[in-house]
Parts: sequence; C-alpha cells; structure tokens
Amino acid sequence: MLAGAGRLGLPRGGHLCWLLCAFTLKLCQAEAPVREEKLSVSASTSPCWLAEEFVVAEECTPCSNFQIKTTPECGSTGYVEKITCSSSKRNEFRSCRSALMEQHLFWKFEGTMVGVALVFACLVIIRQRQLDRKALEKVRKQIESI
Repeated sequence: MLAGAGRLGLPRGGHLCWLLCAFTLKLCQAEAPVREEKLSVSASTSPCWLAEEFVVAEECTPCSNFQIKTTPECGSTGYVEKITCSSSKRNEFRSCRSALMEQHLFWKFEGTMVGVALVFACLVIIRQRQLDRKALEKVRKQIESI
C-alpha cells in the first residue's frame, strides 16, 4: 500500500500546525491591537487641527497618570502631542504614536516571528526523522524478504 493512501484530512502533525498558527495570530492581535483614534468631539466643537493649519508645540510624549484619567486623547495610544492651531490660536492635545512605542512593538513582533520559526523548524526536523525511520524500516523489510 502506498504511503498516505487511504488517509483523509491532515497528517498527524497538521492539527498541531493549525493550532500554532491560530495561537500566533491571537498573540499578534493581543500585542498590537488595532488603535482607533477616538476624538473628543462634541456636537458644537471639533478639534481645530482637523480644519486648520497647526504647529506642533510639544513633541509626542507619554501621558502622565493625571492626563490618562482626564484627557481622552491619551486613551488610544498613551502618547499625546500639544498643537497650536494657526487661525484660532487654540492649544489642543492630539493622540500620536511614539517612535519608542513603535520600536518596542516591532521588536515584540520580530521576537514572536523568530519563536514561531523555531517551533516550525523543530516540527520539520521531527517530521523528517519520522519519514526517515519509515523509509529505513521499509528498506529493512524488503532486504529481509529476499
């Protein structure tokens, strides 16, 4: 009988492979959730930086504990920049993405991918050893039958 004949579905390690893929996907989603910028827009006023030219007064900085509780712009990323609108001369905060935060997320992703690559490399080695053993056993049986 041919190897694999009569087998339906995935090979034995196939279910483990799909389980690892699903786990990795969940891990990546948990590490880097989709960030939607939530704007604190009431019916009467909208942020001036949506309609006007603006100047960044303070670069992107981490929010303090007080700002996290009081400023809605801190909620999505944990970083804000202070801007000054040119026409209205209003000072407002705007959510931003820090280069340090991006770098941290990048290295988390890289580490996860290296880990996943190592796991799958081990699975390939294990599967190759199984196939080698089966081939040797088949050759041994053929030699014994002579």
